[in-house]
Amino acid sequence: MSERIVVVGGGLGGVRSAERLREMGFDGQITILSAERHLPYHRPCLSKQIITGEWTPDDSLLSFSGDLDAEWRLNSPALHLDPKTQSVWVPGGEEIKYDGMIIATGVDARAMGGAPRHDPRVHVLRTLDDAVAIRRNIRQSQGLVAVIGGGFIGCELACSVRHMGRDVALIVRSPALLGGVVGDDIGKKITEAHVEHGVRLATGVGIKHWVRQPGGIGIHLSDGQVFFASCVVLAVGASPAVDWLRGSGLDISDGVLCDSTNHVVGAENLVACGDVARWPNMRFNGVVRRVEHWLNAVEGGRAAAENLLVGRNHAKTYTPVPRFWTEQYGMRVQGAGLPVLGTDTTDVNGLTGFIANGKLVGIVGLESPGKIITETPELFRQNEVETNTPVWTQPEEEPAAAAEEVLPTTMIPVPEPVAARASSVPPSVSSSMSPPLQRRRHSRSRPEMVRVGGGRARP
Repeated sequence: MSERIVVVGGGLGGVRSAERLREMGFDGQITILSAERHLPYHRPCLSKQIITGEWTPDDSLLSFSGDLDAEWRLNSPALHLDPKTQSVWVPGGEEIKYDGMIIATGVDARAMGGAPRHDPRVHVLRTLDDAVAIRRNIRQSQGLVAVIGGGFIGCELACSVRHMGRDVALIVRSPALLGGVVGDDIGKKITEAHVEHGVRLATGVGIKHWVRQPGGIGIHLSDGQVFFASCVVLAVGASPAVDWLRGSGLDISDGVLCDSTNHVVGAENLVACGDVARWPNMRFNGVVRRVEHWLNAVEGGRAAAENLLVGRNHAKTYTPVPRFWTEQYGMRVQGAGLPVLGTDTTDVNGLTGFIANGKLVGIVGLESPGKIITETPELFRQNEVETNTPVWTQPEEEPAAAAEEVLPTTMIPVPEPVAARASSVPPSVSSSMSPPLQRRRHSRSRPEMVRVGGGRARP
């Protein structure tokens, strides 16, 4: 009987990890469990092209390898995991055994206390269906669209709504937009751009209470302002999608706790990748953290697949330099590294450089893609990985585990030869900073088998 690897999560990280399994020669069964009814799609376009109507849902579909030969289980969210018996349960009480598992469930939109989420005019944006519902609400209503949150999603949404010719209010608790992520200077320019394009901006405020009325929703702010909106979008961050792991014995306090090779701490033959994984990047001080960027799902998914196949004892540490981007009103903002770690800033060839402990830990530029590519190798140079650093060191806030509790994983058999690539990105960073968001139909392979809701397979 051939081995089975179950990929939990049908998004970008999940499909890229499955592709890497095949590239490395794994010829067993790959089963992909997806909580959504759609095949994998680009998430960055949800706050832009899907909202504005420039793209249809079909335009957002991801391309993936024609050699994937995977069993897709759509509308089949994982409900419970037992790492000891290597079993996962899906709706209908079905138990699925696995020899290896890749957790790529990503994140869910964060709830906001007090917000009337049961009202059909109040939305979050995480999935393709969310984006379609928001667009429908905007098209079928008149009046103000209120966006709560001044991060990437909130700002991109506000920009998209203005492109549609609708009035929009951006309500933000912080004093500036994106300031903590891109630096004060670029954050100020983004803020000014929104104001110049007619966004009604309320910063440094909280929401005192909501008033639901037939014609719209009243939003009463802490500074006395009141907005009356026909559509509200909550863009207040995301939380790791780990509810299905409760009772599994794994550490899910903020995502799935992994060692530096993507292996889940306290389990065998189990790795995690993308937004849901919390791991110590030895390139940036080794503190366990999650990274919610598009490219981390791609690189992390591939690295997780490699390390699952070769086993923990032969795995390579995953030490990427994260990259991120956003575009608003035609202005492109690109970044690399972890600017949030910076305690000071400096000029780096016209970019904003973020410094921590005397090292460059991040760079951000406005309309400077070439400079970002040129200067990113400096992040690799100043943040070299120590080759003698242990794969896993227990976090300081947790009691140290005995050596025998760090479980060595057995290797899943794969055809020889198998050579795991270095998981960290080389200094040459000519690869794209962002997904291909050109206006086009995405070519994609036809799934070998698709099951919806655990029902009968259909070709």
